[in-house]
Amino acid sequence: MRKLTFAMNLSLDGYIAAPGGDLGWSVPSDEQFQWWSDRVGMTGLALYGRRLWETMSSHWPTADQRPDATPAQIEYARRWREMPKVVFSSTARPVHWNTRMVTGDAVAEITRFKAGDGGAMDIGGATHAAAAMRAGLIDEYALVTHPVLVGSGTPFFTALDNWVNLSLVETRTFPGGVVLTRYETRR
Repeated sequence: MRKLTFAMNLSLDGYIAAPGGDLGWSVPSDEQFQWWSDRVGMTGLALYGRRLWETMSSHWPTADQRPDATPAQIEYARRWREMPKVVFSSTARPVHWNTRMVTGDAVAEITRFKAGDGGAMDIGGATHAAAAMRAGLIDEYALVTHPVLVGSGTPFFTALDNWVNLSLVETRTFPGGVVLTRYETRR
């Protein structure tokens, strides 16, 4: 069975985006950016919601062609394009860069992906990650917490019907007071 990890940047008050989808508070240090890049390089399948897909696909497919692109950004862009991706959306849209669209039941599809062959999977985006969370499909949570309070926006966690017990597997501090905490779901 494939492992499914929900990994996102979040504010100290628990939001993955500020009002209006603002992500300006989550600019990574070089060390944190390298952690994300390494994670993308190890991901067998990335599962995106439509809004996160639109954010990522508006920048990373050509980010390595910008004159000011750093070697780390060039590497990340290449890894991102090569990584297999699935986008969950209620409406079919064209997708590119090793990506396919799923318009059906996200929980059923994620369950099918988990039962299949391949490397570890990452899930990002609030709506379908919340559905996977409520269905008990998330095996690990990787929270990259930034020292900022944004007050409201898109929450990392959703309302749950039952408790989810977790075990801490890693903590790490990045420059600027950013803290990574990784938890595995205890089954």
